[in-house]
Amino acid sequence: MTITPDPTPYDPTAAVAHFGRRLAFETDVADVHAALSDDRTEFTLLDVRSPEAWDAGHLPGALHLPGGKIRLRAERTVPRDMPVVVYCWGPGCNAATKAAHELAKQGYEVKEMLGGFEYWVREGFAYDTATGRIDPAADPLAAVPGTN
Repeated sequence: MTITPDPTPYDPTAAVAHFGRRLAFETDVADVHAALSDDRTEFTLLDVRSPEAWDAGHLPGALHLPGGKIRLRAERTVPRDMPVVVYCWGPGCNAATKAAHELAKQGYEVKEMLGGFEYWVREGFAYDTATGRIDPAADPLAAVPGTN
């Protein structure tokens, strides 16, 4: 496979608009971790994975609403008075994208957390399980140990 260069001249204005649009609707695990540590930042963190995945581990303070239930149960589960950040398993899962799409259709201000639960754990951030809190070591391929 060869990748041919795009003959279109580079347009910095278009690039700024493109990346600005992405940042308006996406966030990452490091930003969510920092926001959770900041008492002034208010948002609802929503895990859209299965009940079994939730029990095995979820972000501290998150609400749980499996993606397939969003259309019917968001209104009575997810507060409307603050932004919502959704996450699923990881980069190979699009459940958070589907959930964010459904929440946006219902009028919620929503962002998707890139990396999902997998990268939260790989960064070495603590998470909760059905039996208690886990404080994992950072994966040296995903985070520089001692920097989070």
